Amino acid sequence: MINMSAQPYCMVDTTSNICDNVVMWDGNPDTWTPPPSHLMLVQATTPAKMWEYDPVAKTWSLGVQMGQGSIGFTWDGTYLTTNDPEPVTPTQPAVSGAQTL
Repeated sequence: MINMSAQPYCMVDTTSNICDNVVMWDGNPDTWTPPPSHLMLVQATTPAKMWEYDPVAKTWSLGVQMGQGSIGFTWDGTYLTTNDPEPVTPTQPAVSGAQTL
């Protein structure tokens, strides 16, 4: 018997392609069998697209990060993609002259 240690798995519903849970599991179907309606992805080795800020271009884009998939992300067969909208960077107020406290 192989000794497997538990690790986080993203549970992707195969009808919606949405990750609807993250569970700790050792990957052994003898200890627990996931529902047949779900794809089990090892969180640590599954690439996820998350919002990243480029301070030079001052823009947001989806960048690939390993192990960041979470509940609500969409699976496209290669990546789990965040369901968060693109962040909005607040503008700094214009200041002129000397400032005192």
